Amino acid sequence: MDPFIPVHLVSIAAAPEGDLSMLSLLTGADIIVQLVLFGLLSMSVVCWGIILNKWLALRKASQESASFLEMFWKSPDLDKVYERTGKYPNSPVAAVFAAGYIELKRLTGTDAASVAMDLGVTENIERALRRTTNVELNQLERLTTFLATTGSTAPFIGLFGTVWGILRAFQKIGVTGQATVATVGPDIAHALIATAVGLLAAIPAVMAYNYFTSSIKGLASEMDAFGSDFLNIVKRHYRGR
Repeated sequence: MDPFIPVHLVSIAAAPEGDLSMLSLLTGADIIVQLVLFGLLSMSVVCWGIILNKWLALRKASQESASFLEMFWKSPDLDKVYERTGKYPNSPVAAVFAAGYIELKRLTGTDAASVAMDLGVTENIERALRRTTNVELNQLERLTTFLATTGSTAPFIGLFGTVWGILRAFQKIGVTGQATVATVGPDIAHALIATAVGLLAAIPAVMAYNYFTSSIKGLASEMDAFGSDFLNIVKRHYRGR
């Protein structure tokens, strides 16, 4: 043995290569670090499921809303538009129209409806449009809060695993009296893995949450604009009666 080679490097070089693998580091981690890693990986899996589900849902909502609006402005008959709303089950704009149309039909079925429309009393229709808009927004925003929660908490959970791993490393130094790589290396590696997994869980969640929030705001603007246009159409139609 070369006397100039430090003893701790000799021990590392002699160690089996499998002992330094990622799987070996994970299985050899402290129970606290393993729980942290398991929690972060579980959050990441759930987030990716939500991301896929929400991406498909918002994509369908945007496409069907665009198709519905095109059909709506080309059709002069509200009755025919209502009959075709079943073709757009994922469109929040179509749902807003259906709610307004049903309320309009309910009002026009009363004797006082024409007088009420002449006076511009369309609060019932406006409430129906607003209520449906809120329901659709709640549906679109469902599960996105988990993405925000993961994005804000996962780095701190990973940091907890990092701090715990460093504490274990210092604990071993205190017990053995040696600050060698062989002594503290595994615990430092566990700590770094916890940080990395926390970031891997948080970054996609934050990016997806921001993207979905922007898409939902766009759909909310479409629903608000359509609700105003529908009210104007109703007012113009019944004002001439």
